[in-house]
Amino acid sequence: MAPELTPVLSRGWLDSEPWTLAGYQRRDGYTAVKQALRMHPDEVIQLVKDSGLRGRGGAGFPTGMKWGFIPQNDGKPHYLVVNADESEPGTCKDIPFMMANPHELVEGVIIACYAIRASHAFIYVRGEVLHVLRRLQAAVSEAYAAGYLGKGVFGTDFDLELTVHGGAGAYICGEETALLDSLEGKRGQPRLRPPFPAVAGLYASPTCVNNVESIGSVPAIVRNGVDWFKGMGSEKSPGFTLYSLSGHVKYPGQYEAPLGITLRELLDYAGGVRPGHRLKFWTPGGSSTPMFTEEQLDVPLDYEGVGAAGSMLGTKALQIFDETTCVVRAALRWTEFYAHESCGKCTPCREGTYWLVQILKRMEKGEGTEEDLGKLLDLCDNIVGKAFCALGDGAAAPIQSSLKYFRDEYLEHFERGGCPFDPSLSTAWADGPLSFARTSA
Repeated sequence: MAPELTPVLSRGWLDSEPWTLAGYQRRDGYTAVKQALRMHPDEVIQLVKDSGLRGRGGAGFPTGMKWGFIPQNDGKPHYLVVNADESEPGTCKDIPFMMANPHELVEGVIIACYAIRASHAFIYVRGEVLHVLRRLQAAVSEAYAAGYLGKGVFGTDFDLELTVHGGAGAYICGEETALLDSLEGKRGQPRLRPPFPAVAGLYASPTCVNNVESIGSVPAIVRNGVDWFKGMGSEKSPGFTLYSLSGHVKYPGQYEAPLGITLRELLDYAGGVRPGHRLKFWTPGGSSTPMFTEEQLDVPLDYEGVGAAGSMLGTKALQIFDETTCVVRAALRWTEFYAHESCGKCTPCREGTYWLVQILKRMEKGEGTEEDLGKLLDLCDNIVGKAFCALGDGAAAPIQSSLKYFRDEYLEHFERGGCPFDPSLSTAWADGPLSFARTSA
């Protein structure tokens, strides 16, 4: 039997106007921050450390430990930056959360800033999602009007300014140091580290950069306690998280569940792969993570389980592909994205992604040779671990993993002199009228 879903962040998404201050307060909104403000800041940091909350933006680094890296009594301003530049193919959890629950993010920001002694916070949102920007700005305005932001937060001597900043639409700005450069008005490109942001981040001051879901999870932990949080998930990956199911699944959407649930169990909730088809391959954490096949259906979807199986949990973006999908075409489309989004700062990524696209295009048309498979892997080897940031590694992941599992499909393309798949069969409407996904939070 599949584990129970755990609607915490998604609790209230079906309520009437859950994004308003009144709607959030009906769900115990802004009670956790009052508890936190009665604690010493170091106690708040320790609470988050004890909970075992790990960053939900991809790497899974312990959130409380990250907060603890901010030096204290250094005479410098401290900053919190919330990374809301969600833009990787398949990743779609932060945007619905901010649309439905902006005040939970604001409350998490206040608690985090109090803990790290920051008096100014920024939420960096991808510029194309204008509706999210407006929703966040409205929530921040409500919080200011209620006295939850600005001078004397909740009647204390703690002051906090919160700025919602719209980016210019660059995937590279999801990398924390490129985000900081963009926030300062520079071109968004990764910085050389060290120094790390905790020492010299925004405006050369100590800065903590956290994902939306990481900060949004903090109020529930403060409100309900460490034992409650650790009662979900696995030993090393405790708690709940949002899994985003998309692609060839009957009911795509957000499924909030304990860490460690399997795709087989999530598919039970999502109605399975679309009727009449079978699973071919899937990504556990977005397009930048090595793909899996049906052999990994029972891999625990936590950081250790997915890592041991040869991939990464990433942003829990589960893209599901059935047997109608050409794996070469999928790898090509992902690689075109990475080539387009490469900032161009380093040669391995800038040149490597370009040539990966050229070879994959040739292969997808059936004009390649078996020798090209070796060239693809050589190019990947010249990118992985040698690029300035993780974008290069992410570009290589789908190619390396698809060749691991589907080498024969690559060979079939040039043996047949073209792609053996009909692209129209993999579309959502191929089997009849579109059906609307049910709400699954």
